[in-house]
Amino acid sequence: MNRGALAALACAVGAAAAAVSLAAVAQTPPAATPASAAALRYTFSWPIDRPGLQPRGGVTRGAPVTLDRSPSAAWQALQATGLEPAERDRRAILAMAGTYRVSFDFLEVASFAAADPKLAPYQSWATEKVYVDRDEPGFISLVHILEMRMVDAGGTVGEPFVTKHWRQDWRYQPTTIVEYRGRDRWQQRALSAAERSGVWLQTVHQVDESPRYASLGRWQHNPSFSTWLSGETWRPLPRREWSVRDDYQVLIGTNRHTVAPTGWTQEENNLKAALTLDRSLDAARPFVGREYGMARYERLVPGGFAAADRYYEKTRPFWGRVTSAWSSAFARHGTLTLRGPVDKLALFVPLFERAERIENGGDDRAADASQDAVDRIVDAMRAPS
Repeated sequence: MNRGALAALACAVGAAAAAVSLAAVAQTPPAATPASAAALRYTFSWPIDRPGLQPRGGVTRGAPVTLDRSPSAAWQALQATGLEPAERDRRAILAMAGTYRVSFDFLEVASFAAADPKLAPYQSWATEKVYVDRDEPGFISLVHILEMRMVDAGGTVGEPFVTKHWRQDWRYQPTTIVEYRGRDRWQQRALSAAERSGVWLQTVHQVDESPRYASLGRWQHNPSFSTWLSGETWRPLPRREWSVRDDYQVLIGTNRHTVAPTGWTQEENNLKAALTLDRSLDAARPFVGREYGMARYERLVPGGFAAADRYYEKTRPFWGRVTSAWSSAFARHGTLTLRGPVDKLALFVPLFERAERIENGGDDRAADASQDAVDRIVDAMRAPS
């Protein structure tokens, strides 16, 4: 893949994390074949006396998939009796691993601006595999890898599109948290004993392992589902938003993960907040709107992700060095400000170039993939101090 193709990739996977933006590569569900189906894609939108808005986002079609409607083995393990609370929490996190068809829906349900923008709802679709990258006492890391097959106008299924997506780390009773502060700045903060007692920290990383957002929350369990709800969380704008508007700078909201027998969901309830240049809420106009978001992970029958498996196995050591580089940077500085949005400026391109060479048979021990080389790339992404 040349640099131009990698720049295009930035548009496709730039907003990795929980509010995934796949506008350039997303698939529409195979069932949505009638031309009128788009009008039925939302059960609620703008008030009924206004013309409906067609969703924006993914427009390409994906290859048919087969859903697995049986309760997963991970779900059954989660339902075992006599588990300690932290162990049941741990099993709920592990139950998010697997192969999935994913749908992404975002709708601005309220506008606080004088002129109602009536922005179209966002909708996209993907297939991906979630790997248990690390499973250690008190810590679990899940890595998401996209593997998508497009169907052209003639009905031919293309070769798989594969790339690293986002990562979510879960740590029990953490001592620190890296929080988003707005305008491309993240800051590490120590947690008090009261803050960390009995909670799980979820940290979401972007495609290049740079930070995106983090929050604390508690798991709750019942025989129907297990759910984790975050506290109020600041997060950067995803590509689906910064590509169409510039009247606000941060999303402030909650994030809920719910695990069920045949998959899981991620819900967001976000305020769209305007910041001053010093990263505080704009006193004259702090909020411009509120959005709801839902990502549905529907489990697929096993198999069909050989290309994702290959990419994950070959590039895993390299991405581990990238993760170490970011951790070391926060250990040294405590606060990091990037030169701009990672996806908007395609800052991750040098890292993806190296990962591609490794995937295609390059030496993982080569100089340009070494820890020193990775450290230099990560350091170059920082804004001048």
